Amino acid sequence: MDYRRSYLRDLFAAAPGAEVEAYGWVKTRRDSKNVSFVQLNDGSCFNDLQVVVPEGAIDESTLKRITTGACVRFTGTLVESPGGKQAVELQAKGVEVFGEADPATYPLQKKGATMEFLREIAHLRPRGNTFGAVFRVRAQAAFAIHEFFHRRGFHYIHPPIITASDAEGAGAMFHVTTHDPYAGKPADPAADFFGKPAFLTVSGQLEAETLALALTNVYSFGPTFRAENSNSARHLAEFWMVEPEQAFCSLEGNMNLAEEFLKEVIGAVLDRCAGDLEFFNQRIEPELLSTLSHVVNSPFERLTYTEAIKLLEASGEAFEFPVFWGADLQSEHERWLTEKKVGRPVILTDYPKEIKAFYMRQNEDGKTVRAMDVLAPRIGEIIGGSQREERLDHLEARITEMGLPMEAYWWYLDLRRFGSAPHAGFGLGFERLLMYVTGMKNIRDVIPYHRTPGSAEF
Repeated sequence: MDYRRSYLRDLFAAAPGAEVEAYGWVKTRRDSKNVSFVQLNDGSCFNDLQVVVPEGAIDESTLKRITTGACVRFTGTLVESPGGKQAVELQAKGVEVFGEADPATYPLQKKGATMEFLREIAHLRPRGNTFGAVFRVRAQAAFAIHEFFHRRGFHYIHPPIITASDAEGAGAMFHVTTHDPYAGKPADPAADFFGKPAFLTVSGQLEAETLALALTNVYSFGPTFRAENSNSARHLAEFWMVEPEQAFCSLEGNMNLAEEFLKEVIGAVLDRCAGDLEFFNQRIEPELLSTLSHVVNSPFERLTYTEAIKLLEASGEAFEFPVFWGADLQSEHERWLTEKKVGRPVILTDYPKEIKAFYMRQNEDGKTVRAMDVLAPRIGEIIGGSQREERLDHLEARITEMGLPMEAYWWYLDLRRFGSAPHAGFGLGFERLLMYVTGMKNIRDVIPYHRTPGSAEF
């Protein structure tokens, strides 16, 4: 055995008559009078390999060990399959059982299981159809992201996970400390490990700006953390963010990059994960394939926030959340714009500064900032970004206005003191993108192990 062994996806393309080895985990074993049928999958592709075990090819005691969940290696001959579900099947001549699975206690049986139950066995759920497909798509989407930026000359960077700065100004951050939180004594930050309050990062953006203002084009792709007490289907406490940053870039250039990015990454997944997406289209989200193809092939609509508010106010819809200028748009508003009004993705720009972060460049009207959100049908916001405030006096005034500690951002302000330049960037929640391309309804189901309030299992 070595890394050069054939994956099942390779065997499906092999010519009948080839002598092969097939590794994987048993989905099912069905016995008839003179033959047994084993469905095998190694995770390399959506399709299972049917292994036909003629009577006498494998001794009875070994055959009984080939149960659902067992890990095995079959040897045999590929033959044309008389059935219509696969081109070839394996006529088994021998088998090695690497690991048995007790059929009485193995929790991932062929019968259907709820998503809630499968989250409880997250260490086993990737062996099933749904989550095998999810994590293959996740892998291909991540690879496509790196390809996209590499082709455009972006440098891949690694911002710190532990930080003393809050990029969002929201305060929903996890403290990092060596103090015993149950000791009953007030913690002294100066005596703590870092000598000051420290947190898990909510974004790598601020650090990415420092590198963009030296390397021009950079991007980060890593974990971020939000301590929001939310149990919604769209929120995680730990998730992955993609954050490109470009020097000498305007809001318009930022929007162009975001549109190209989404189209190219979704297009790559459509090309490379056809079997997985077909499964999602049939079982999870009807019309998923047509929706994704429409996104890839349609120009994104561009509206200002003010224009969007006017459209929403004139819609006649009975929204749960009221619409008025200055309101932070909710998912129902975003979906109405993309699904009912426009019928394709929308990029909204120039939001009121009161509902956006301190680092966004202020427009000349004094009321709005050069922010942009990409809204997609079925999910709403999928990308958020802005042109950054490169003027020192404006940035200092905004930090003061929002009540943030000026001293925590001394290095960020230095970027405006020494060779400041226009720059822009955006952030994409990777799991939000995965929900969109798979049709999965809960963000807990597109990450291997979810971290949410009250849940840090595995």
